[in-house]
Amino acid sequence: MSIAKRHGYVTAADFVNARYGSRMLALAIAVTGIVATMPYIALQLVGIEVVIGALGFDTTGFVGDLPLIIAFAILAAYTYTSGLRAPAMIAIVKDVLIYVTIAAAVIVIPAKLGGFGHIFSAVPPAKLLLKAPDATSLNGYSAYATLAIGSALALFLYPHSVTAILSSSSGNSIRRNMAMLPAYSFVLGLLALLGYMALASGVKDMPQYAPYFKAFGPNFAVPALFLEYFPSWFVGVAFAAIGIGALVPAAIMSIAAANLYTRNIHREFVNRNMSHDQETHVAKLVSLIVKVGAVAFILGLPLTYAIQLQLLGGIWIIQTLPAIVLGLYTRVLDHRGLLAGWAAGIVCGTWMAISLKLASSIFTIHLFGLAIPGYAAVWSLVVNLVVSVAVSVLVRAMGMAHAEDRTRPEDYLDVVEG
Repeated sequence: MSIAKRHGYVTAADFVNARYGSRMLALAIAVTGIVATMPYIALQLVGIEVVIGALGFDTTGFVGDLPLIIAFAILAAYTYTSGLRAPAMIAIVKDVLIYVTIAAAVIVIPAKLGGFGHIFSAVPPAKLLLKAPDATSLNGYSAYATLAIGSALALFLYPHSVTAILSSSSGNSIRRNMAMLPAYSFVLGLLALLGYMALASGVKDMPQYAPYFKAFGPNFAVPALFLEYFPSWFVGVAFAAIGIGALVPAAIMSIAAANLYTRNIHREFVNRNMSHDQETHVAKLVSLIVKVGAVAFILGLPLTYAIQLQLLGGIWIIQTLPAIVLGLYTRVLDHRGLLAGWAAGIVCGTWMAISLKLASSIFTIHLFGLAIPGYAAVWSLVVNLVVSVAVSVLVRAMGMAHAEDRTRPEDYLDVVEG
């Protein structure tokens, strides 16, 4: 935060460019961020589409697509005119609605289902417990551990997370926010319980919801719970929470992707003499294009494509970790090594996901006769780091010069001292 504020960096790629003196490495970071964010935006649209269907609207054909198009036209209008301020202000309403909705759900639904004991007893053990390690495999334990680690590492590498951090007023604001994140994570844990409630309630097999499950699959489980156990007025509140909860992050994601393109692609490779007004205009235009692209993606392609690409997005975005995070603490890695590591990680992670037919992100490696299932993003990150270190050592051994570091040692005091 302090580094970005002193030098006027808006994106992670801005920092990488200055830290390592490499436009190509910054380009790789920018492209990765944009590509990884697009399916993330598309998934927000999926949530809105499911809610529209749950309200009784036909979501097939042009008339069925209209509510989704209108929702994102409104989103495009308020972000085009107000930028990041608009979703930041609406986020307050979003959070209140979500907290109220989740609190009501974890109180009312279990009471109607006979309590949490009944809920968990109705769920098959295989869906509740990780498969324990045995003599030949670590089974679910290593899969869960690497998934948790990989997800945590990737969380703040997404462009919209970086945008939120860099747009904060001070480092103390970020620290206060981080102190409250466990409360937000607790709510996410409660949200996960809704899946068990859906299994225990049997909403999937209720005939009145069969057409919706056929159209939206398991994505309809939570809306079905609210339709089944709450009065219509509260269903409206819950669906509003889901809708706004999708619109706000989608807005921030589109702005973040636009910033990456404008500052690290357009300004660096198309027009190096852009004025601030031109930069703002291009960013607004690209943000609009990103939203239109996300809508077209959802309307024109099967839902599974968005889920599969989001799986790949998590694998891709974590490959930016060495350049961004390690760069905050050390410059021991050379930009050529980082670029080679990034490429190796992208190729390795993509190959792992494709070999699994994009049906899962858990890839099993075999070491000394022991099978170790794990998150493909973590395995590919290990490859990334090994290649980055190896190439950096080779570059130094060949006597190739470091590029200029445009940051200063004092910029990192806040990072080190915290």
